[in-house]
Amino acid sequence: MHLGQEDLPIELAQKLAGTEFLIGISTHDLDQAKAAQKAGADYIGFGPVFPTTTKDAGRVQGLEELGRICASVSIPVIAIGGINNDNAGDTISAGAAGIAVVSSVLSAPDMNAAAENMVKIVEAVLS
Repeated sequence: MHLGQEDLPIELAQKLAGTEFLIGISTHDLDQAKAAQKAGADYIGFGPVFPTTTKDAGRVQGLEELGRICASVSIPVIAIGGINNDNAGDTISAGAAGIAVVSSVLSAPDMNAAAENMVKIVEAVLS
């Protein structure tokens, strides 16, 4: 289950979901990331790391801020916003445990090939 900043509080989500679901929270700055961890989130989504047209998620944060967030929390950070083949490797190198990708896969002529290529990029950085 993933919660945005305007969604129900994590405590309520935990009561509704029980222990069978991981619960993540979208965050856009260090205070939100630390608050999500303290509240019991299993992971955080952080961004937008790069400019994105998928949704208005606020000010672009960049790789440096992503790295700072990753170093400041002990739960996994999933980078969101504007991630594509050109910056996915740098995003993982900055400390992200994973990436959330929409436009670069859905807008590709061959979505399967685009997703497979993204996985190869991430695996190359992690190996």
